[in-house]
Amino acid sequence: MSSLISENDLQHETALVWLEDVTRLDYVRQSLDRLPTRSGKPAYHRDGRMVGYAVLAAEAKASRASGTFRRRVFWLLPHDRDAEPDGLYAGSAPAEAIDPSTLQPRTKGRKTERSEGGPPSSAMRALGITLPL
Repeated sequence: MSSLISENDLQHETALVWLEDVTRLDYVRQSLDRLPTRSGKPAYHRDGRMVGYAVLAAEAKASRASGTFRRRVFWLLPHDRDAEPDGLYAGSAPAEAIDPSTLQPRTKGRKTERSEGGPPSSAMRALGITLPL
């Protein structure tokens, strides 16, 4: 879940690689996965699809116990809002969902009105303001 990811977990990120255009997505799910490498496209073993992943710096250390690296993976499930706009998440979002426009290396991103399924008020739109949730 996004809330369980700390900025400290992301300190060795150097880049985020997107596998598709995320500007059209209201949210992506993010998780911190244990992976065998610092970079490159990881294997994906969930339903749905991977939309991006983080790349770690050469100085990132593997876990002594498992030999793996903790890297972020961004993904969507078949019933997410991009595939089913009137479905389960039409007016809400899953717990691990964050607005991809708020993501950068070493920054965990945040929920916004857009990611949570609620349109900003007309006053907010006129001022160009969005509130993080």
